[in-house]
Amino acid sequence: MFRRKDLTVDEDRSLKVRMDESDAAAVARACAGDPDAFRVLVDRYSRKIFRLAYRMTRNEHDAEDVVQETFLRAYRRLKQFESRSSFGTWIFRIAVNAALDLTRKLGRYERVEQQMPEPEGGAHPLFQLPAPEPAPDRLLLSSELKRKVESVLASLSPQVRTAFVLRHYEGMSIEEIGSVLGLKGSATKNSINRAVQKLRKELEPLVVAQSGKAPPAQGD
Repeated sequence: MFRRKDLTVDEDRSLKVRMDESDAAAVARACAGDPDAFRVLVDRYSRKIFRLAYRMTRNEHDAEDVVQETFLRAYRRLKQFESRSSFGTWIFRIAVNAALDLTRKLGRYERVEQQMPEPEGGAHPLFQLPAPEPAPDRLLLSSELKRKVESVLASLSPQVRTAFVLRHYEGMSIEEIGSVLGLKGSATKNSINRAVQKLRKELEPLVVAQSGKAPPAQGD
């Protein structure tokens, strides 16, 4: 079994250098036959892909299967990767497709949600709450909010949920998300907005209780 303490000084230094190299350089070495190069990419992206897969499948075992399938597909298609592109976006696209394939295989539904327009006047108060030091009752409410968020996300279609997760959990740009999901910019924004609107509707009662403020009247 591989153990870090079994490395020589030179091997340890080499491993650190490889961990610091760019994705494109690691891909090039892997394509050239370096057996350790692909491991660098696995170490770099496995946690992120697991996090995404878990939020898509809502099941730890399924998420692990998605991670394994993602890297298997990526390895087989590695020579198709174009170095001028982002490896992260490329492998996230593979991960999303693997997760959707598993979802369909397991017979889980994928429904289309009615598009809801973005309200005028900018961001909703739900996403503008201050964050003071958490008191015990606030921690309890935060836990309740977290459970509610997870429940709402689970109710969304895979595409809408994935777009929201990539935007608000992974910090991807609209352009990157569109590339991952194969959507145009407007369709990507609509998917994210549908998720946000659903969350606002479901979470507003809890947010009002936390802030002590009444929700804004419709049309204000």
